[in-house]
Amino acid sequence: MKQAILKLDGLTCPSCMQKIEHAVAGVAGVQDVKVLFNAAKMKAHFDAEQTDADHLANVIQGLGYTVESVNVKD
Repeated sequence: MKQAILKLDGLTCPSCMQKIEHAVAGVAGVQDVKVLFNAAKMKAHFDAEQTDADHLANVIQGLGYTVESVNVKD
C-alpha cells in the first residue's frame, strides 16, 4: 500500500473537500482518502497494482481543481 499526498489549489469551501473525497474514493484500489482543507492537501492510501498517484491527480483535475504537486510514500 502506498500513500499519495497531493497539494491542491482552488479549494474554496467544505463541499470541495467532499466532492474530491467522493471522487477519489470511487477509484479502484483506493483504500482511504482524506482532504485537509486548511492545508489544501489530499492524502490517500492506494494499491499501486490498481492505480497510481498520477491517475488520482487526473481525477481531481477532471473536477476542475489544480494539483500543484504529487508525492508518493511507500
